[in-house]
Amino acid sequence: MGRITARRQVTRITVGSPGRRREDVLAVEEPLEIRVGGTALVITMRTPGHDFDLAAGFLVSEGVISRHDDFGAARYCAGATVDGENTYNVLDVTLGFGVAPPDPSLERNFYTTSSCGICGKASIDAVRTLSAYPVADADVRITAELLASFPDRLREGQNVFDKTGGLHAAALFDARTGEMLVLREDVGRHNAVDKVVGWAVTNNLLPLRGMVLMVSGRASFELAQKASMAGIPILAAVSAPSSLAVELASDIGMTVVGFLRGPSMVVYSSPERIETQAAAESSTSITENEKVSTP
Repeated sequence: MGRITARRQVTRITVGSPGRRREDVLAVEEPLEIRVGGTALVITMRTPGHDFDLAAGFLVSEGVISRHDDFGAARYCAGATVDGENTYNVLDVTLGFGVAPPDPSLERNFYTTSSCGICGKASIDAVRTLSAYPVADADVRITAELLASFPDRLREGQNVFDKTGGLHAAALFDARTGEMLVLREDVGRHNAVDKVVGWAVTNNLLPLRGMVLMVSGRASFELAQKASMAGIPILAAVSAPSSLAVELASDIGMTVVGFLRGPSMVVYSSPERIETQAAAESSTSITENEKVSTP
């Protein structure tokens, strides 16, 4: 597992019993500096792994790139420390031919934490980045039954979480077939989403108009924003959405589903994309009545 996990000696205490020393497995958290054309753009705290996807997804989220050819190449910088050691914590991205470099206003004067993907923005208006892929007209439907199966499948794929209990996860599901295309884990929920979107960029799959983004925690504004930038019409979470996430989703025509647990869920915006058995039976009944009344 390399640098994804680390082992530490801990003391396990149970009330009424003596403490016990044991070895525990922790999720690794390290800084990643993302540079574009040699110029530092951001430092984010992340779990090492799929760093190229993380960088590509981050650039999509910031509106710097929007398609496969915009992401030219990426490499870890040698000599990342004063003694010339490559720590694999500094990544330099080369943009595709003709792609404008990031606006200087995007440069963060301080790092983003693993719990915050929009720290450093001047105002909430600045993160309402105009997406190249509007989702309001995305003609995608999914049955409630199929959607309800996603959390368990997401959980089954969280291999590192099983060992550490300390990682968020995000996955892309095909709304028509239910196939899980990709799953990524990270200490930061926004990083997990960026890794998923970055995977889609490098596989030339944007926009993700027929997909559902499933996340293991809450649906925050930043996650709705990232989904919007990738053209994802449905965002589903096992926990609650924030008010700002729902406000954004309502503005742009995105479906947000929260508290997706077992057979139940709460749909906060654009509920027409979620098909229920009752709705299907009602539609069938109406069709049959129309047939009966037709001369």
